[in-house]
Amino acid sequence: MDIQPAAAGPGARPPPGPVERLGFCGLFSSFCVDGFREWSRNRHLDDDTVSGSSWITENNVQHSLSQTAKTTRKPYCGYKQQTLSKREQAEQESLLAAIQWPKPPSRKIAFVQSTDPARSDFMIVKPSGFFKVGDQLEVLVRMKDFQGKLKQYGGDYLQARIHSPLLKAGATGRIVDCRNGLYKVFFTLLWPGEVKVSVSLVHPSEAIQVLLRLREERPDRVYFKSSFKSGRYSETTECNVCLPGDLPVCNFTDLYTGEPWFCYKPRKLSCASRINHAKGGYQKGLLTQEESLFFQSDVNIKRPILSSGPDSVIVKPKAFTESSNTDRAEDPTVSPSGYYYEDEWRSRTHWIHHFNKSDDITKCLQGKVIHLFGDSTIRQWFEYLTAFVPDLVEFNLGSPKNVGPFMSVDLKHNILLKFRCHGPPIRFSTVFSSELRYIANELNGIVGGRNTVIAITIWSHFSTFPVEVYIRRLRNIRRSIIQLLDRSPKTLIVIRTANVQELGPEVSLFNSDWYSFQLDSVMRKMFSGIAVHFVDAWEMSLAHYLPHNLHPKEVIVKNQIDAFLSYVCPLQT
Repeated sequence: MDIQPAAAGPGARPPPGPVERLGFCGLFSSFCVDGFREWSRNRHLDDDTVSGSSWITENNVQHSLSQTAKTTRKPYCGYKQQTLSKREQAEQESLLAAIQWPKPPSRKIAFVQSTDPARSDFMIVKPSGFFKVGDQLEVLVRMKDFQGKLKQYGGDYLQARIHSPLLKAGATGRIVDCRNGLYKVFFTLLWPGEVKVSVSLVHPSEAIQVLLRLREERPDRVYFKSSFKSGRYSETTECNVCLPGDLPVCNFTDLYTGEPWFCYKPRKLSCASRINHAKGGYQKGLLTQEESLFFQSDVNIKRPILSSGPDSVIVKPKAFTESSNTDRAEDPTVSPSGYYYEDEWRSRTHWIHHFNKSDDITKCLQGKVIHLFGDSTIRQWFEYLTAFVPDLVEFNLGSPKNVGPFMSVDLKHNILLKFRCHGPPIRFSTVFSSELRYIANELNGIVGGRNTVIAITIWSHFSTFPVEVYIRRLRNIRRSIIQLLDRSPKTLIVIRTANVQELGPEVSLFNSDWYSFQLDSVMRKMFSGIAVHFVDAWEMSLAHYLPHNLHPKEVIVKNQIDAFLSYVCPLQT
């Protein structure tokens, strides 16, 4: 699996991020050594393996403790001018250190020396052992290159899960990178029956270095545009967080949050004549011929790694007399945060009620105002609720399709449901300039209270930018959340995490799961210790049997809604 956060209770630490989930390889160094010995005893294994969930590396503990003020990175554009307090600077350095990724020993690695998922393999430790619900299952993964040679360094990005197809059950695991071509994956066995292990390589370590280069050097690979109009005359110019060159620009930096946004100035029109914002397009020709070999759909992007032996174990039920708190443990750092059973998500961090009838949702939301802020993945919540609840009727605001803002109303039960997209950068088709709003500013305008519910997601549209851009946005949102909770403590705030998606050679360069994984890790850390809740869309998309999709299918969205509403109307236990 990839690393997944668990839902956190008020004031609780959020679910651990990818690197945090497993613990660090430094702590597991003996595991890595033992794993090598285990493989030596099983010489029939020939291939490497991929990991996928919580991510850990040998040096992560040292990185996080040292605060790596030594991290030297190129500031991005206007962010050179960003004034940070000592605390903000320390936090940013700590966040950047926490997501540092292992690098190959050389900047130039030939394709034949890169990771080949077809030659890599995994092995279940003690596959014929006795397992019962609640036990840990350990898997060793070994990576090889296209010449069949064992890899001597780590940094591959893996995803892994356990599943039982007949039971429609699934869960993610924790991954340890031993930085020597070996990985360990740990799963908690959460249901009885035959449980299968699946491991896949999302990107080889060599591809990750390309993604890093693009993030730092080509943040303009997605570009934006705005139209300016006066009477019958109009012009369109390019826009972005920052713009290269010495051409005159229109400065649309937000006065309240300081979020920077610029457009090249029209030749004849004033900056005040801007009427909209839209995605311009995607840059081509970003890779060298050699680099493109690291991004091949049927070769090394989200390819399965097969087992060299048994790929499943038999799990016995837990004895009736044993503790049954495997589920819903009151620990927000528990990993995994939940699991599917019979296609229903069972959280291990809070009780979930499954809202299978529209009347149950109506009863839960009666008298409430629900604000949904973010991108199209939380717009799915608006669409699901509006379609599923008969009395919740969409009020036509004349907004562009798929863009918003949108509003649905149930007058009989006094329910107001609203969706608004976050401010730029956002890759929607066309957003009216008057509707470009930053989440932080919107939160500042909400009174709050026990009948106010807020859900936020923000990640996908930031994947092409240096992480500092995302950190700044979250810092502004966090400040507004803290102020809102200070004046209205009864306000309920829920964060929807990122999710995995289908990847191909082109999509990987703009929206790779690895980019999302890194941003999700940052988000979880930044909202640690704040009275917000989490819907772990990452694990809910990764643990499910359906193909990965940027916009998960309805069965997954339904489970997200169940988790969300279970915070709004918690079960009495």
